[in-house]
Amino acid sequence: MTTLQVRRVSFDFDGDVPFLWNPLDPDFSLQMNATGVIAIAFEKYIVAAMKEAIPQITDPEVAAEADAFLRQEAQHARAHRQHMRALIRAHPGLQNTLDAASALYDGLLESRPLKFHLAYIADLESAFTPTFKLFLDNEDRLFRPGDERVASLFLWHFTEEVEHRSSGLRVYRTFGSESYRLRALPSVLRHLNQLITTVANGFNEHVPFDARKVDARTLIPVEGLRQAVRRPFQRGHAPQRRTGGLDCVPRQELRAAAFRVLRAQLPGHDPEHQPLPAFVDTWLSRYDAGAPVAAWYSSSAPSS
Repeated sequence: MTTLQVRRVSFDFDGDVPFLWNPLDPDFSLQMNATGVIAIAFEKYIVAAMKEAIPQITDPEVAAEADAFLRQEAQHARAHRQHMRALIRAHPGLQNTLDAASALYDGLLESRPLKFHLAYIADLESAFTPTFKLFLDNEDRLFRPGDERVASLFLWHFTEEVEHRSSGLRVYRTFGSESYRLRALPSVLRHLNQLITTVANGFNEHVPFDARKVDARTLIPVEGLRQAVRRPFQRGHAPQRRTGGLDCVPRQELRAAAFRVLRAQLPGHDPEHQPLPAFVDTWLSRYDAGAPVAAWYSSSAPSS
């Protein structure tokens, strides 16, 4: 049977939630807000694909893994919707952005076979562990200075993504070959670029610049690179390294994460053997002990 645990964490997003939830790092704030939009749409896609796949899985252990996987992802989508509703209260046009992102996945569900959906999920989920390790290894600098409600949401989400790091591949391998997954990758990347472009344009259109402080087109890989090259030559702008809000992260960690993301797409890759962030054990231990996790930093602060 699967070891995955479905956890329902209650976050409080009833009050005002700033779009720029970490004012010390506008780029990372923007990136995480985009991740939240994409998470709602992508995790709905995961749930739909797993529901279609489970009746066709003959191995009971894999079927149990798929069921727990979809239930974890459904919880993530639920929590991110709460966060997004708070942002939409302040910027109503963001509902259009969320709808457009969801429509892109709806289009995939209608036009592609189940094997493609499972390959897409496996490709993307395989890249999550090295990416989220980078974030969680530097959580004190990336998350602690920001709004604790938003920070705690992402710390929980990324911890569980690392926990179910093998689920997407495990389910996919009961349906398709490694060669098919590799052949599907260009289509996956094109869809992701379209998705990121849709979210970036929506942020620019519906959130005033004063509320975001960053041109959201930097989220688009090609546009972000173009702006990074131009910026040092703009009058009155001092040259600086721009890494999508990860300027505080050591270069060697960025290089290691990029290498692991690429390696995760190769045939035969096993996410179980990836280096994991120590933070995951810290989070899981605190949750298992019954300590609050929806207010991560204040609940762990030493009493005076």
